[in-house]
Amino acid sequence: MTSGQPGVADESSLGGIADRLVAAYDSASFVDPITASRPGFTVAEAYDVLADIETRRRGAGWRPVGRKIGFTNRTIWDRYGVWQPMWAHVWAHTVHHVEGGKATLPLDGLVQPRLEPEVVFKLKAPLGPTEDALAVMAAVEWIAPGFEIVQSHFPDWKFQASDCTAAFGLHGALIVGTPMDVTDANRAALVGLLPDFAATLSRGDTVVDRGVGANVLDSPALALATLARVLADQPQFPALAAGEIVTTGTLTDAWPVAPGETWSSDYGDLGIGGLTVTFT
Repeated sequence: MTSGQPGVADESSLGGIADRLVAAYDSASFVDPITASRPGFTVAEAYDVLADIETRRRGAGWRPVGRKIGFTNRTIWDRYGVWQPMWAHVWAHTVHHVEGGKATLPLDGLVQPRLEPEVVFKLKAPLGPTEDALAVMAAVEWIAPGFEIVQSHFPDWKFQASDCTAAFGLHGALIVGTPMDVTDANRAALVGLLPDFAATLSRGDTVVDRGVGANVLDSPALALATLARVLADQPQFPALAAGEIVTTGTLTDAWPVAPGETWSSDYGDLGIGGLTVTFT
């Protein structure tokens, strides 16, 4: 409906959609998918909503420190009914750098949280459109193991691509482990390893899933290249800049997590240590 109050957006407008999503995030509550009431809601419109939300969050003092790329793992597209990657911001208060590969994270305030083992990059130079993994890595300062905790304010994780894109890209938190510098000496080797390394995800002492780097748009480095190309067609957002942290999508399925559980990852031949996180 349309409100007669000044400054209150029509619920069906893009501003009204942003209102609903921000309210659901801030109250850790559920909201119906946008496409349930607006079937024609497009991915392009979803990014306009995301830009509106970014402006609001910056105005409230939130500080963006990079991006997350979601749905880069083609093996899970059918399960979620999403057939393209997406991206969203990560923020100073949602990114947690840990030493020694171990972290503790409260799940309060997260809705239907799930865990994703990922490869995280930090850029040392701007990155524009490219399809060359070596050119991508020339702009990278370091890579690190990461756990993204994603969340869905849509019941039962049911949504369309435009819904989850607008809804903060499903981002909840990002844990970043010990980084490994990318240098002239190891850059080419890393380009070769990133598609082929095997990742393992465990809950306690039990292995629950495995994946390979190629699950992520053929390589985490190529996932980063995909983001750079997408941003080139989105003038409402800046290109990737030096200093940004980018997490490139889950190597396995996304797994529900609960307080009291401890999860760990291993990155095999990639040469970066894994992570262990205990949820409270």
